[in-house]
Amino acid sequence: MLIRSFPAGAFGTNCYAVASGPGAECVVVDPGMDAVEPLAAMLAADGLKPVAVVLTHGHLDHTFSVLPVCDGYGIPAYLHPADSGMLSDPARWHGPQLAPLITGVRLPDPAGVLPLDDGAVLSLAGVELTVRHAPGHTQGSVVFSVDLDDSPGLLAGDVLFAGSVGRVDLPGGSWESMLGSLRDVVLPLDDETVVLPGHGPATTIGRERATNPYLAEAASAPKGRSL
Repeated sequence: MLIRSFPAGAFGTNCYAVASGPGAECVVVDPGMDAVEPLAAMLAADGLKPVAVVLTHGHLDHTFSVLPVCDGYGIPAYLHPADSGMLSDPARWHGPQLAPLITGVRLPDPAGVLPLDDGAVLSLAGVELTVRHAPGHTQGSVVFSVDLDDSPGLLAGDVLFAGSVGRVDLPGGSWESMLGSLRDVVLPLDDETVVLPGHGPATTIGRERATNPYLAEAASAPKGRSL
């Protein structure tokens, strides 16, 4: 399995390409701000050919370049339906930090975006991505499990970072839902799982289980709690 990435734009959003190997088709994950040119350079370096864009959630720092990328390569985008409103009305769902970016940004028509469903397995470009709905950061946040050959992998978006988790203070965020996602989606994963987050460096589930205070809080959240 081949994973390539670069931090896009002022928010350093990790944009990934996932492929079976050099010269193969690939899946692009979260093309954020100013991602078009560096993405093209990254793909060219390994001779990768994108067949789809998958989005971990609908925040603008992860979706800013999705329309030019999809139009430029003639490929579809996938997003969980609960975040489709972030494409149709981004101003409603983003805080003041991103407000200056919203004016004039062009995002896909949600009607043309393919849905991500919890538990679905996307077989794209010789890569299998298992979708898990993990709300909390946004209502439609998802993570993708992927086999990295020598270990399991998790494209975590803004659900889990090295030493932290995604913010929940923007519209659609919920700490109760985040706790449920960490408890029910993240914590059951093997310690060897390599976490490829939406921002910052890679980590592992084992490292986060041992050191991340938010995972410790989620582990103690009782089952059956209203989330």
